[in-house]
Amino acid sequence: MNNKEKPIGFFDSGVGGISVLKESLKILPNEDFVYFGDSINAPYGTKEVDEVKKLTFNAVDFLLDKGVKVVVIACNTATSAAIDDLREKYKDIPIIGIEPALKPAVEISRGKSIIIMATPMTLAEKKFSNLMEQYEKEVNMISLPCAGLVELIENGIVEGDQIESYLRDKLKEFIHLDVASIVLGCTHYPFVKNELIKIVGEKTIIIDGSVGTVNQLKRQLTRNNLLNDKKTKGIVTIYSSATSSSSATSSNMIDLSYKLLKS
Repeated sequence: MNNKEKPIGFFDSGVGGISVLKESLKILPNEDFVYFGDSINAPYGTKEVDEVKKLTFNAVDFLLDKGVKVVVIACNTATSAAIDDLREKYKDIPIIGIEPALKPAVEISRGKSIIIMATPMTLAEKKFSNLMEQYEKEVNMISLPCAGLVELIENGIVEGDQIESYLRDKLKEFIHLDVASIVLGCTHYPFVKNELIKIVGEKTIIIDGSVGTVNQLKRQLTRNNLLNDKKTKGIVTIYSSATSSSSATSSNMIDLSYKLLKS
């Protein structure tokens, strides 16, 4: 197998990265993908940085063992904690990260506020602070840590009363503000976008970093002459870390991943 024919590796702490993978299938339909969800260790957003780094390196090693040609860290928390160290160690393979899409949010803010929903660790990391510093003089940015939301989504709860109640409680003190957009700073969160719209209305724009990440992925593939030039549709293979501890948990995670991929 030549390098072009090798699959693209995707990693997330669970099912969240499926939201980025869905975008990849639209833009890169002829590529094969290997997805690894570390659901047994989810969520990452409430862990210590060193633990997240260790788990992320383990996941990248898993994907490299599968023969991938590029790795996408489709997890905001893992990107914040480990992307620089990953690129330092794995210099022979492109590694793509994801970060909250603040730039497009600022560009459409029109002087209104921006809410950034993310895991506690993503919001606490220096990488995110540096990103906010670039724009904080231009617009009022509100950081909104959403502990517990990843766990709901990992359990397949992406709509209904429980999610709506959670989101309403999180947003209740900001609902009176003139908010231009909500930035989804975790790849799990796009799966509750419809519930968010019910609460904030369609005038508030919901933004996530998936499109920007996939465009960067395509640029890296092109730059490194790694684009698959086959004419047939690619295939997606999904793995879960839960396999080693509970086949039922693993099966549920994989089933949910394919379900979200097709939604």
